[in-house]
Amino acid sequence: MDKKQARLRRARKSRAKIAELKMVRLAVHRSNCHIYAQIFSGCGTQVLAAASTAEVDLHKQAPNGGNVEAAKAVGKLIAERAKAKGIEAVAFDRSGFRYHGRVKALAEAAREGGLKF
Repeated sequence: MDKKQARLRRARKSRAKIAELKMVRLAVHRSNCHIYAQIFSGCGTQVLAAASTAEVDLHKQAPNGGNVEAAKAVGKLIAERAKAKGIEAVAFDRSGFRYHGRVKALAEAAREGGLKF
């Protein structure tokens, strides 16, 4: 089992639990250059809000999208967009990534922005 398969196995396990709960899900994807966050509906078919470092506005603020500061900016932005849609509580889906570094920074910034998870 290589690194990617192990991550996807961990992701499948947590997503199954979140699907069982039928909660709104905050999913995070991390690449070397960017970090992405999306909020999915309880059934998992609709994207309700999204934010990433690939967006022009965030790219101007943080030219290097692969660091903790950029992840914090994405966390704040996704929390703002969720609040605008009336979303208060979400389930955090870290997509099999360890809760460390950029993923942790995004989660903490989203919590500071008012999301509960």
